Amino acid sequence: MKKIYFIFFILFILIAPKIKAQNNSIDVKGFLEYSNTTWAPSTSDTWMGLSSIYNRVNVHWYANNELTFFAGVRNNFDYGAMLAAFNPMYEQSLTQDNGLMDLTFKWASGKSYVFYSNIDRLNFKWSHKKLELTVGRQRINWGINLIWNPNDIFNTYNYFNFDYVERPGSDAVLAQYYTGSLSSLQLAAKLDYKNRLTAAAMYKFNVANYDIQLLGGVMNQNIVLGAGWAGQIKGAGFTGEASYFRNKDHFADSTGQWVVSVGANYTFTNSLYLNTSFIYNSTGTTQKAGLRNFLDMNNLSPRTLTLSRMNWFGEISYPITPLIKADLSAIVNPYDGSAFVGPSLSFNMTQNLEIYAMGQIFTGNKDTEYGDFGQLYYLRVKWSF
Repeated sequence: MKKIYFIFFILFILIAPKIKAQNNSIDVKGFLEYSNTTWAPSTSDTWMGLSSIYNRVNVHWYANNELTFFAGVRNNFDYGAMLAAFNPMYEQSLTQDNGLMDLTFKWASGKSYVFYSNIDRLNFKWSHKKLELTVGRQRINWGINLIWNPNDIFNTYNYFNFDYVERPGSDAVLAQYYTGSLSSLQLAAKLDYKNRLTAAAMYKFNVANYDIQLLGGVMNQNIVLGAGWAGQIKGAGFTGEASYFRNKDHFADSTGQWVVSVGANYTFTNSLYLNTSFIYNSTGTTQKAGLRNFLDMNNLSPRTLTLSRMNWFGEISYPITPLIKADLSAIVNPYDGSAFVGPSLSFNMTQNLEIYAMGQIFTGNKDTEYGDFGQLYYLRVKWSF
């Protein structure tokens, strides 16, 4: 029954462009890309490869002035020695669906390949005057900072999963009421695949040209309180988020956890862009933080954005030409001395065709946060439609 449901979904996507030709109320966009990943482990001289053919389709149907339907699907065919080396853990990580509804479909798999599809958007939005109500699989984005988002309790962003630009969705209900031109009240609730509840309210307002947000609720077994801001200091973007977590079942006999991130960014007149940020985790270690599992993109939360007490991020980017952009980013754990470095180049060949090359270089001693993993190199060709 699950696969039949998906087949009907795909058929709708296939006929949607024909409907669009006769009715402008339907909008279809997406892309097709091929990417190659080469992994050079720090503990071995054997390099491994992973190839991926990735397609995405987004469909918006504007039924009327108040009602919109949105569906988005990802189709992936991954194959190579890197997948085989971590079989079945890597495959399970790719095909795990964290939503209340299991909308990930594995069509075929073997030791060194897997073909699967994932519906990560499937919702309708009803808008009436100052009220918006969205029901279904959606992304609830409460984060402000560009790298680490302690306020993003519904859909935690994994910085290292750079190729998933749309980011995962949640099976949730979101109500938003605009109390003014620069203020709103949001109420949201989601259930995950373990029937764990995340529910919270957030109030946003503006003071002295700063956007401020305050939130409170529950995230799984934790009570959470948070705040964030976004503004400017002499032309530089200045943002911050802070969240406090405490176990609601053991509130009296447990200690809470603070996760705080602050960032700043600036673009010069010659288009040189600088970005910096740090994150503080009150329960993080000041010793060796232990190796992170970068192959598993599913089990991240605002509480585990870093295993260390503190991390620092820096980035510099520059458009070499209007069609070529260079970027260099880095993350440093100051306590155990491990680091991540991410150089990249993007080439816009045409309006719809892009070539992207990137490295993810992890350095550090054994049992450090970014050590023991090695180097990853990516080459991606992407055509958008």
